[in-house]
Amino acid sequence: VQGLLELLDVPYVGAGVAASALAMDKALFKELLCAHGVPQVEYTVARDGNRPDLGALRPPLFVKPARLGSSVGISKAWSEADLDRAIARAFEHDSIVLVERMVQGMEVECSVLGHREPIASRPGEIVLQGPEEGWYDYEAKYRSGGMDLIVPARVGKTTLEDVRRLALEVFTIVGCSGMARVDFFIEEDRVLVNELNTIPGFTATSVYAKLLEVDGIAYPELLDRLLALAAERHAEQRGYAH
Repeated sequence: VQGLLELLDVPYVGAGVAASALAMDKALFKELLCAHGVPQVEYTVARDGNRPDLGALRPPLFVKPARLGSSVGISKAWSEADLDRAIARAFEHDSIVLVERMVQGMEVECSVLGHREPIASRPGEIVLQGPEEGWYDYEAKYRSGGMDLIVPARVGKTTLEDVRRLALEVFTIVGCSGMARVDFFIEEDRVLVNELNTIPGFTATSVYAKLLEVDGIAYPELLDRLLALAAERHAEQRGYAH
């Protein structure tokens, strides 16, 4: 969609072609973070139906199709037998599969807004409502009452600042513009990047908007800012010689 809009010379909100594609491919995204030394969860990649080399990874593990969103096709593997089933299920959705260590820690999200000088919101803590062994799956994300958001997250000031710093760093590394939501795990005193979403849920009650609202940016103002950022980026691109 972004490529079509650029061919038509139409300004649009959010990341461009390359950043959108990169963030959508979890395997490429993680490889980019590795190259920049960004802390993240240990992982391996399986391709074309083959079982991955797990190295030091052992269950419990999360298994994900590399290029889907909204937690579709993701499974938790508690054993080697679970892992084989989870990998087979993920390969039903994609030819590239990500296998990650299951983190025992807090899930935190941070909204980023801007272009050349982006800002990061106060991080919010995701608190699931349901079974203790549950995780932030499709139902928790989209079912009413599936989760609560606590802002700011219940961690120390230094950790909160680390989350905001890393959110801006990852936003810049990927080449984003306009908006993004960066998701983290906090494990003891370690802040680990999980994913970056270039088109986060965007209703007035979605996490992205709610985090910025806490910082004083109401939903109507957020829409105005995003439109202005889209126009700014479009004008900037028009200024380059082609």
